[in-house]
Amino acid sequence: MRPHNAKRWLVTTITAAACLAGTAVSAAPTHAETTPPQANNWNCRPSAAHPNPVVLVHGTTANSALNWWVLSPELADAGYCVFTFDYGMTPLSMGLVGGLGDIARSAETMRVFVDKVLAATGASKVDVVGHSQGGMMPHYYIKRLGGAAKVDTLIGLAPSNHGTTARGLVELADAARLTGWITDAYTLLGYPGGIQQTVGSDFQKALFADGDTVPGVRYVVIQTRNDRVVTPYTNAFLQGGDVTNILIQDQCPSNPVGHVGLALDSPTQQNILNQLGRGGPDFTPTCTDFGPSF
Repeated sequence: MRPHNAKRWLVTTITAAACLAGTAVSAAPTHAETTPPQANNWNCRPSAAHPNPVVLVHGTTANSALNWWVLSPELADAGYCVFTFDYGMTPLSMGLVGGLGDIARSAETMRVFVDKVLAATGASKVDVVGHSQGGMMPHYYIKRLGGAAKVDTLIGLAPSNHGTTARGLVELADAARLTGWITDAYTLLGYPGGIQQTVGSDFQKALFADGDTVPGVRYVVIQTRNDRVVTPYTNAFLQGGDVTNILIQDQCPSNPVGHVGLALDSPTQQNILNQLGRGGPDFTPTCTDFGPSF
């Protein structure tokens, strides 16, 4: 990781952790900072070496600037056309963070944005890199909204594929017969995207009822054993089709990176560049500059 500014790195990581914990902090990103560095250059034209524009998809309680201020310039400096967008805003977002709304509607936002990227760049397909919900929501776009014809590779960082148990809270709610009440409460509060990411939700069952993958799309999952948001961490992994599942500790055993930290983790960034460049399966990153452990 190459933090452009140490103070900004600290503020961003603390903010991200607080957001995922459901806590609002004064350091939250503002409307003035809605796009990460070197993203959304609508005059960018893909090169022969990198023919697919890269679309970055942020996670729950984040936005594109918060999630991608490190990776966006890394990809642009490597020669990629980089694009990103915000989605899933509800009144609960207070104009700051997304990923809260209904996931099917968020996928529709993605559909419109990808079409805009393809029209602007002249490319026929995009590659997608998503974090957390941003790695799972594109499955709906690919499987239900025609995205399979427009996505070459989907890379998910700790994606909420197959849902999360929220470290046992989902099972506890089921046992107490509170699931229906909690679902209604989340929807009323303007956060249906949260309950849709839990294990056994109607959304998860419907999305993956016909399998994890579709033909023609290449899938990569990069996950950490230290994930405390998507639990168990193995739920992130996919089966079938053209799938590569990477557990970051298999490459760097001492890497303490957590769920949020994957977006700031150098070995993860190296894996992303390798996968986008269609590098070999035996790739081993340099195990330095680890992301934070939360």
